[in-house]
Amino acid sequence: MYELLIPVVIAEAVVASLMLLKIGPLRELVLKILDQLKVGRGPVTLIGIAGTMGVILLSRFISIVKMQNKGEKLGTMSPMDQVLYRTHILEASLMSFAVFLGFIIDRTHDYLTKLDGLTSTKEVERLQKEKVQLTEKEEKSSKEIKQLQEKIATLSEDLKKLKLECAEKDKAVETAESHVTSLQKQAADLLLEYDHLLENQKLQTQFAGHRR
Repeated sequence: MYELLIPVVIAEAVVASLMLLKIGPLRELVLKILDQLKVGRGPVTLIGIAGTMGVILLSRFISIVKMQNKGEKLGTMSPMDQVLYRTHILEASLMSFAVFLGFIIDRTHDYLTKLDGLTSTKEVERLQKEKVQLTEKEEKSSKEIKQLQEKIATLSEDLKKLKLECAEKDKAVETAESHVTSLQKQAADLLLEYDHLLENQKLQTQFAGHRR
């Protein structure tokens, strides 16, 4: 029977090693296989196998104790009893180790499943926290954009007012320049008329002097 137990122990050791050491996607693959084994009638089958191994292990221990007692009574063991004794010890050791590895695999599977659940929960909480932060930043940005738009609208109104004031001032300057030009023309006309009057006065004075 130990020929069957050796591959079982090696397989359990490999599974336990893959669960404890994360080697690429192998751990996830092993966990998925174990999840499938624990679904449906899988747990009942595993319990049945463990119970059978327990009964066989108990019978081996009983056989070992009987052989020891027989050897103590006779003072020695026959070659056949020695072979059976060693075979039973080997089988009992392998079955004990197989049961122990099965327990380790089961506990490790439960631990990793819970750990993945906690990690997923923390990841969800982290994502929700980031979402809240992003929402707050978006609201803050929206408020800032709205304030900037209001400032731009106010500046646009002020710019329009300044343009109107500049246009009014330009118009007033043009009006003043036109008035100044008109005054200059009137002054020039008055100077011409004044010059004519002076000439007329000189002519009148000369004419009055000739008559005398």
